[in-house]
Amino acid sequence: ITEDPAALKDEGNTLFKAGDMQGAVCCYTKALKLTDNQAESAVLYRNRSACYLKLEEYNKAETDASQALDVDPGDMKARFRRAQAFQKLGRLDQAFLDVQKCAQMEPKNKAFQDLLRQLGSAQLSSTDARVQQMFSLLLDASANDSDRQKAAQNLVVLSREEAGAEQIFRNDGVKLIQKLLPSKQEEVVLSALRTLVGLCTGHQSRTMAIVNELGMEQLCAVMGSGASTVSLAACHLLQVMFEALTEGMKREIRGKDEAILPEPSKELRSMLRHLLEMMPACNVSGPGRDSAINLLVKQVPRKSLKNPDNSLTLWVIDHGLKKILEVAGTVPELSEGPHLTDNSHMSCSVLLSKLYDDLKSDKERENFNKLCEEYVHQPGLGAKLRAIQTVSVLLQGPSDVGNRTLEMSGMMDAVISLCASEDVIHQQVAVEALIHAAGKAKRASFITANGVSLLKDLYKKSENDRIRVRALVGLCKLGSAGGTDFSMKQFAEGSTLKLAKQCRKWLCNESLPPTSRRWSVEGLAYLTFDADVKEDFVEDKNALLAMFELTKVCLSEDKTVLFAVGSTLVNCTNSYEVEKPDPQLVELAKYAKQHVPEEHPKVQLVKLLEAGVVSALGCMVKQESPALTEACRECIARVFLALVQRQEDRGTVVAQGGGKALIPLALDNTDVGKIKAAQALAKITITSNPEIAFPGERIYEVVRPLVSLLSLECSLLQNFEALMALTNLAGISDRLRQKIIKEKAVPKIEGYMFEEHDLVRASATECMCNLVLSTEVQKLYVATGNDRLKLLVLYSGEEDERLRKAAAGTLAMLTAEQPELCARIPTTTTHWLEIIQALLLSEISDLCHRGVVIIQNMMQAEKSLAETLMESEALEILSVLAKGGEGKPVPITKIAQNCLDKAVEYGIIRSSEGKEKCKGTEP
Repeated sequence: ITEDPAALKDEGNTLFKAGDMQGAVCCYTKALKLTDNQAESAVLYRNRSACYLKLEEYNKAETDASQALDVDPGDMKARFRRAQAFQKLGRLDQAFLDVQKCAQMEPKNKAFQDLLRQLGSAQLSSTDARVQQMFSLLLDASANDSDRQKAAQNLVVLSREEAGAEQIFRNDGVKLIQKLLPSKQEEVVLSALRTLVGLCTGHQSRTMAIVNELGMEQLCAVMGSGASTVSLAACHLLQVMFEALTEGMKREIRGKDEAILPEPSKELRSMLRHLLEMMPACNVSGPGRDSAINLLVKQVPRKSLKNPDNSLTLWVIDHGLKKILEVAGTVPELSEGPHLTDNSHMSCSVLLSKLYDDLKSDKERENFNKLCEEYVHQPGLGAKLRAIQTVSVLLQGPSDVGNRTLEMSGMMDAVISLCASEDVIHQQVAVEALIHAAGKAKRASFITANGVSLLKDLYKKSENDRIRVRALVGLCKLGSAGGTDFSMKQFAEGSTLKLAKQCRKWLCNESLPPTSRRWSVEGLAYLTFDADVKEDFVEDKNALLAMFELTKVCLSEDKTVLFAVGSTLVNCTNSYEVEKPDPQLVELAKYAKQHVPEEHPKVQLVKLLEAGVVSALGCMVKQESPALTEACRECIARVFLALVQRQEDRGTVVAQGGGKALIPLALDNTDVGKIKAAQALAKITITSNPEIAFPGERIYEVVRPLVSLLSLECSLLQNFEALMALTNLAGISDRLRQKIIKEKAVPKIEGYMFEEHDLVRASATECMCNLVLSTEVQKLYVATGNDRLKLLVLYSGEEDERLRKAAAGTLAMLTAEQPELCARIPTTTTHWLEIIQALLLSEISDLCHRGVVIIQNMMQAEKSLAETLMESEALEILSVLAKGGEGKPVPITKIAQNCLDKAVEYGIIRSSEGKEKCKGTEP
């Protein structure tokens, strides 16, 4: 059997001509295993691709043709074969592109032109034919359900392509979709809604037409239907519509189609009016109402307070605040009133808070307060109950408004009296109001004086678990009024431990409904301020597992557990901000017998990690709910930062999905939350392989949060960690370097190169060392009129070893990539030669290596530079280095010898033994 690739190729060609395709494939495959020559491999792949086409193995034909094109993109035979394979595989777009390139290169080739014409006409008609086919199936009442569902799903895929979306729209597709919306098949309705999403995304004119044709009544009716999946899909469609219309309003220049359209503000207000009308409507489902509230949260308040226009918020308050308060004041257990889910009240709190925060003046805020007080101030027992429920919702949202409403005459007395009611629902509403009212220390002390005995009686004597668990939470909240300072507790020593033990017992009791168990987490959120409580809780693995499991269960139903879990974990990890008092002032305060806050040491985080805290946090981050407020996101970010403090725990956090969860937290959060999440990302990026921690495209999303830490508002530690992390990323690929440059990080990094702190200055220089691999950064150093090069030369002579390595490494790379910089080095400082010689003489091999590379680059750049260097002590040092020995690394010896060889080539020194010769004499 021959082992010669060329002979095997010839044999394969002979078999191909004879029609023996399998034999030819066998020969080409053997030849590929034997050859190392890329050009030969490309020909073999191309030939084998032709065989696979004949054998109708089109996937293999495409793969082989692509392999050949990877080596030689100009191989027209390979490209044509790939086009043929794509055609057979139905990938007409890709086939068209390939054969188009072939025809451009060889316009007289008949085979290329024939296939181009064939594919061109197929492309034009294929989209139209697909649309007509889908429509026919969906309109055919006799077609079976599975075929209709497939057709509906295919329509969704088609709508995501611009050509397909336009074709659906122009073929009266909206009217057809309108007929599908009342369908009893959930999959068909979902496909219809998703198709509309494809038609509306980023296209204002189509969105305007669809809103007018379908009408908001029908869309709101679909969103208000019983099925939560359909409701969410309709909510997503309306959100896309809102975005398409608002983006259209922002554009200064519109396309031709849009130029004739009026401003869409009228349509926007119509959409908002319909959403507000959904609030109190009894025919709207609970999930549908939550979706409407969610849309109002996202679309009404200003995205940035820099935008002066809050007219949408004012319009919603004037036309719909009382409708929102009707939802807030609904007691779900009573038969009357709109349907609510477990999340409705929390969603209302978030919406009311967002609207109130968006107000600009005292006059606007006073109007908001007045409307709330008018709603609450209604006569009758039923109205009083709704009023207390409304106050509860307000206390969880715009708390200033809630407190003011609670201070209305008789309101607090009504809460206390209803707590003693024999009606369980009345008790429940009143106890919840009492819990939310105990938010401030002043009010907590008032309730302690007036309501603690009442709550204790309810807890001990009530036969209803719902009342008992809520009374327990009320006691927990009052018992934790001193916060982290355990010497200012409202209750006697040991009481909080007893309350916490009962909370853990309720939490682990699986026979209780999740909503009742959620209240026990609320209790722990308050009690875990106490160090002994948090220590016991973290040691109780069953309680931790129960809380994390409850988190996952409740997220599908009762999302209000999010903040309670987040707060509990913040307390358990001690990741809240604590202002440290001046030690001298503390001693003086003690001497004067003044109160000094006392703290307990941090608890270990290992047990939380073992219990699966990271996966629970990851589930929380994924939630698309108003309950995942910015405050809640900040809690989660604080916990993540605490979890990655120890280097040995970071691998566990990454393995459990922490890296993926942190990115959205760093981009959408409070200002503090963004910094905490970004710092956690930095810590992971420093010690883990970023390509493993953030696989695929996710690695590029890490750059912006890291760059945000390069700010004067951040601490030096955060600056340092961000620089270290960016250094790692900049060393991975040019695309990542481009992303860092695009985020405008280079000027910030240069600023930190002047920082007084040694570590920060060195890390900034290291980051620049990796960034100079980019030609864009190199151009900054090539540009005249700046001291960038001078700074690198001077830093190469500093005492700080890390800084010297970074600066000399940057200089070595720059002089290699941009030889013109070599001639400018002597102009930077009169000490340049001493600095480079000191690098050569360094006992640290990394510094010595960088020194010889710089010398080599300078000598290769210009003969005059080589002469200057050879006239100095550098020649003697290089001669010694070139001899090796004394543990000198081989690369240093080799480069030193190259320098001497270059000097010989220039005729500056003799070749014999590297000894110097007189300049200007003949050998």
